[in-house]
Amino acid sequence: MQHILLVLPLLIPLYGAIACLFFWRKLGVQRVIGVVTQLSLCAASAYLLYKTDTTGILTTQIGNWQAPFGITLVSDIFSSLMVLSSAIVGIAVFVFSLRGLSNARQLFGYYPLLLLLQMGVNGVCLTGDLFNLFVWFEVLLICCFVLIALGGSKPQLEGSIKYVTINFLASSFLLTGIGMVYGILGSLNMAELAVLVRSAEANHGLITLASIFFLVAFGIKAAIFPLFFWLPASYHTPPIGISAFIAGLITKVGLYALVRLFTLVFVLNQDILLPIFLVLSGLTMVIGVLGAASQVDFRKILSFHIVSQIGYMLMGLAIFTPMAIAGSIYFVIHNILVKTCLFLISGVVYRTYGSFALKKLGGVYLQQPLLSLLFVIAAFSLAGIPPFSGFWGKFMLAKGGLEAGNYGLVATSLGVSLITIFSMTKIWNEVFWKKKPAPTEEAARVIAEANTAHIGVLRLLHLPVVVLIVCILFIGLYAEPLVNLALRASEQLLNTESYVNAVLHK
Repeated sequence: MQHILLVLPLLIPLYGAIACLFFWRKLGVQRVIGVVTQLSLCAASAYLLYKTDTTGILTTQIGNWQAPFGITLVSDIFSSLMVLSSAIVGIAVFVFSLRGLSNARQLFGYYPLLLLLQMGVNGVCLTGDLFNLFVWFEVLLICCFVLIALGGSKPQLEGSIKYVTINFLASSFLLTGIGMVYGILGSLNMAELAVLVRSAEANHGLITLASIFFLVAFGIKAAIFPLFFWLPASYHTPPIGISAFIAGLITKVGLYALVRLFTLVFVLNQDILLPIFLVLSGLTMVIGVLGAASQVDFRKILSFHIVSQIGYMLMGLAIFTPMAIAGSIYFVIHNILVKTCLFLISGVVYRTYGSFALKKLGGVYLQQPLLSLLFVIAAFSLAGIPPFSGFWGKFMLAKGGLEAGNYGLVATSLGVSLITIFSMTKIWNEVFWKKKPAPTEEAARVIAEANTAHIGVLRLLHLPVVVLIVCILFIGLYAEPLVNLALRASEQLLNTESYVNAVLHK
C-alpha cells in the first residue's frame, strides 16, 4: 500500500499524458482524459497527505533495491502538501484552459505537457536522492520551455529562450554540486548524506563549498535576488493558463528544494550560511516589491510579486527556528493558491476586455462585481491583511523572527507588506474602479471574440477562480488545520533522525 501511494502521483499524470498522445487531434477526448486524470491525481494526493500525517514518513524503494543503492521515494508532510497543492492548482488551470486557451494551442500537445509538468513537480517533491532531484528538475525545465513557447509568437519565443538559457545555467551549477557531493561523500541518497555530513571524518569545508553550488542553482530556479531577472522577462509572455500554473508553482518547487537540502543535508557551518540567507531574503522581498510597484501591466505586477513573496519563504529558512520554518511552509502553500488565482483573474480580465495594460482597462467593478470581489479577496490574501491566508504565514514568520532576535528582517517584511498593499490598490484603481477608456483595436478584436462566445463559456473561466478562492478563504478563516500541519512538517524537517530512520530502516 505504501509503495502504491508514493508511486501514484507519478504514474497518474504519466499515464494520462500517454493516453492523450493516442488522441492527438481529438481535443474532446483529451479533455475527458484530462478531467479524469486531474481528479484522480487530486484524490491520490489528498490520501497521501492523510496517510503521511497519520502514520509518519512513508518510503519505498523502486525495484526493491534498498537504500542507499536504489531509487528512493519519500513522503513527509511538507512534500505531500506540495503534491496536493500541485494537484489543486493543476485542476484549476486545466478547467480554465478549456476555454481560456485557443484550440490551436491545445492541439500542440498542451494537455500531455501539462500532465508531464505535474509529474515533474511531484517527482521533485517525492525523490529521496540528489541525482533524481536533478532529473525531475530537467523534466520541469523541458515542459516549461515548450509550454512557454507554445503558440510561437515573438514575445513567447523571446521569453522561452531567456527561461531555458538561465535555467540550463542553473542546471549546470546543480550538476556540479551533485558531482562534488558524490566525490566528497560517495553517495547521493539524501538520508545517507544526512548521516555522512555529520560524521567527524567529513570534510566540512568542501561540503560547505558544494552547498554554495546548490544555493546558486536553486536560487535561480526559485528567483532569489540577484538571480531573479529572468522571471519577469518570461512569465508574462505565454497564454494566461500556462503562466498561471508556472508562476503559481514552479518557483516554489525551487524553494522546496532549498528547504529540503538545507535542513537535511547542508546544516553545518550555519554561522556562514544563515547570514547569507538573511541578506538574500530581505533583498528579495524589497527588490521584488519595488519592481511590482513600478509596473503598469497586470501580469508584470504579479510576476514581480512572485519574486517578493519568495523572500518571505526564504525568511523562515534564514531564521531557522521551528516556528519560522513552519511559517515558510504555510506561506508556500498559501502563495501557490493565491498567485495562481490572481493570474487566472488577470486572464478573465484579458478575455473580457482585451488587454493587460492598466491604462487600457477600467470599469470592471460595475460590469463584473463578482470578479471584483474575488480579486479583492485574493489581493488581501497576498498582502497579508487579517484574517486572510497571507496574514497567518506572515504572523508565524514575524513571531519566529522576533523570538530569534531578527528584528531588522521582521521590520523589512512588514514594510514590504505595505508596499504590496499599494501595488494591489493600484490594480484595483486602474482595472476595477476607474472609468473604462475606449478600447484599442486589439482589445476590440478580443472583446468581439469574447462576445460571440456563449455566456456559459465565460462563466466557465470564473469556476476555477471561485474554487481557488474557496480554498484561500478556508486556509485563512479556518487556518488551524494547515497551521498545525505546517508545525508538524517543521518538526519533521528539523528532526532529521526520523527521515533517516524511515529511509535507511535504522
